[in-house]
Amino acid sequence: MPRLPQRIVCLTTETVEVLYALGEQDRIAGISGYTVRPPQARKEKPKVFAFTTGDIEKILAVEPDLVLTFSDLQADIARDLIKAGIPVYALNMRSVDDILAMIETVGRLVGAEERAQALVAGLEAQIAAARAIAAERIARSGRRPRVYFEEWDDPLISGLRWVSELIDIAGGEDVFAERARSPLARDRRPTPEEVITAAPDIIIGSWCGKHFRPERVAARPGWDSIPAVNNGRMHEIKSAIILTPGPVAISEGLPLLQGILDTCGQLR
Repeated sequence: MPRLPQRIVCLTTETVEVLYALGEQDRIAGISGYTVRPPQARKEKPKVFAFTTGDIEKILAVEPDLVLTFSDLQADIARDLIKAGIPVYALNMRSVDDILAMIETVGRLVGAEERAQALVAGLEAQIAAARAIAAERIARSGRRPRVYFEEWDDPLISGLRWVSELIDIAGGEDVFAERARSPLARDRRPTPEEVITAAPDIIIGSWCGKHFRPERVAARPGWDSIPAVNNGRMHEIKSAIILTPGPVAISEGLPLLQGILDTCGQLR
């Protein structure tokens, strides 16, 4: 039987969330300073790195036998750790399926496959229930509410792929669903005129690192013609919930999306 890692450094909050959910938090030797879930992790675990910047010596000081990283955004630190002889496993969650696969992968890495599968099964059941509720709402209202998700305000950046998929699961129609398939922010930059033309029924803001300001959105030239602005349907979901490609995006983000879509009522 292969030796399981005993001192894991998690350079992204999602893997910390999963290890705690699996009851494997004692294996965590260090975390990113941007870790937010679960809250006790920030009190219990040493912060050894930011997200893309930091001192590799702080990571090496906790003597990890495995470091979990995220995508090409952490390619430089992954390279340096590998050069230092540290095993690195890079994860790359872009979709809802990727989130579920990540949970199973982390479970396998620590020998907690059954608990990981149970966690995934619970999230899949939540997704199935949300789809069923959405189908009933769509049947009553006649169509899906059109949703513009704004990740950033200057420049405008629309939603990521897993966010777009969660909007669909909740019964909405992401007005920029095609853009959401690109992982690059530069490919998700609609013009103000494109948003006006898209005529969303709902605007959801999740300005990473700052509060969403509906009054600023409403004040944009020409946006008073957008149904979401005209009807006051502008909502915020905290980025720590919806922009985190971990269990929380499904367990908490999906119900929040459902609640927002429920406010739409009858649509024409």
